[in-house]
Amino acid sequence: MKNAFNWIVIILTLIICYAFYEIVMGDVSRFLDGATRHEPDPNDLLAVIYTGGPIVSLLMSFVILGITFSAERLWVLAKAKGKGNPEIFIKNVISDLANGNLDDALTKCDAQRGSVANVLRASIVRFKEVENDPEFMNEKKISEVQRAIDEAMNLETPLLERNLVILSTIASISVLFGLLGTTLGMIRAFRALAQSGTVSATQLSLGISEALYNTAGGLIGALIAIMMYNFFTTKVDNFVYMIDEAILSVTQIFTGRIKK
Repeated sequence: MKNAFNWIVIILTLIICYAFYEIVMGDVSRFLDGATRHEPDPNDLLAVIYTGGPIVSLLMSFVILGITFSAERLWVLAKAKGKGNPEIFIKNVISDLANGNLDDALTKCDAQRGSVANVLRASIVRFKEVENDPEFMNEKKISEVQRAIDEAMNLETPLLERNLVILSTIASISVLFGLLGTTLGMIRAFRALAQSGTVSATQLSLGISEALYNTAGGLIGALIAIMMYNFFTTKVDNFVYMIDEAILSVTQIFTGRIKK
């Protein structure tokens, strides 16, 4: 379902950007030669960029998709942290567990929510279930708690990492499509020169502008995607490390409680 939603967003963005390129940027009123649309009004930036060719619309969609999925990742990470400061929350939960107040710790998890709270809650709930169960030896009790933690982590970690591959892909293909547009623009410029046998300022400028605008568009899309991908990768790694530290502390507390 999530993948289907992503595809819908991508396809709609491509369609909207192409429509904007053709209808708005390519409006004949923006060009000195009317319907031919080869000579843009030099004071109209959209018309000038239009001369970069159809790949411009694709590069525009990459920029918008990079911004869109970056905003989505920001929202998900904010939601994963829960309602309060996760570091303070972890400290309070560990304090409750160290004092034997498992119910208070669960109450804090229910109030906090988010990925950290979900993982800690799963460990506490499972520990309460097996703590006084004579069918489980001490080592088995800890194993059961660890299993509950692993299951919770397997559910939460993919949520944190989802859609990062889209940003990584945009970072790669933006540069490639920008290079393609640059190459096509230069081919167009030199082909016009070869056909006319003389230097045509109009055709030469069209080819060079197509090359440069595609280069700029590809670099902008790649820059946004690379920066955000690295930012979110670091954020996710730090977040997972914080969860792992909390899990280690909780496991140590449970181990000590069982051996008493």
